[in-house]
Amino acid sequence: MYNQKFIDIKLQKQNNLLWLSLNRAQARNAITLDMVDSLEKILPYADNDPEVRVIILTGEGESFCAGGDIKNMLEEKEMFAGQSNELRMRYRNGIQKIPELIHRLNTPLVAMVNGHAIGAGCDLVAMADIAIASDKSKFGETFNKLALVPGDGGTYFLQRKIGFSKAMEMYLTCDIYNSQDALNMGLVNFVCRPEELKQKTIELAEKIASHAPIATSMTKRAMIHGYESNLTSQLDLLAAFQGISQRTLDHKEALRATLEKKQPDFKNL
Repeated sequence: MYNQKFIDIKLQKQNNLLWLSLNRAQARNAITLDMVDSLEKILPYADNDPEVRVIILTGEGESFCAGGDIKNMLEEKEMFAGQSNELRMRYRNGIQKIPELIHRLNTPLVAMVNGHAIGAGCDLVAMADIAIASDKSKFGETFNKLALVPGDGGTYFLQRKIGFSKAMEMYLTCDIYNSQDALNMGLVNFVCRPEELKQKTIELAEKIASHAPIATSMTKRAMIHGYESNLTSQLDLLAAFQGISQRTLDHKEALRATLEKKQPDFKNL
């Protein structure tokens, strides 16, 4: 899988990390149907690969993702072709697969925001579990400026990431925010200089990958479930997850390593 060529997506596996790069630098990594199709093949496979402990999403060139391709919108082609009901179905069977794919991931997803993240690109940042950005990056929810609604599903994720009021501000004003703004509102977790971005991302991803993968995966699922459910069902889920995790070999390895003051060697078992 990882040696295959995918349209509009570049991928590279390095140890326990899988790098996914949106690969349309000439169009500021605007999203295409081919990009969606590539992600639909890659993400479920990687999520079921026990060697992949963190997925890193970034963009080629100087932009993270510009969202929809404005030229294609104007020419009414690619994902913007057809009449209203055709467009509706193309959204459901196209770009809206991305939030569903990401939301189902058990593997932690880190967004490395190497440049502008605009429209659906900004929503992609909100969909990630953790985001780290260059201090040169810009963020904006500019759908209304194009007389559009955020059709990719960002309204679900952004308000959960930064709060209802701030998300409403971003969508209704279409303002552009810098990386410090994004950090202050909680859209990104870390900001660093452009020349440090990749190394800082590797350090962050390796820190996450260093922990027991079964427990990490279940913690991620529990966090998502806890945000969307009630206390009783959350406690039931946590009891089940804890019952599973406490009988893993990795748990025993962690206990031994702690007592012996050494680094654990987790096997995903």
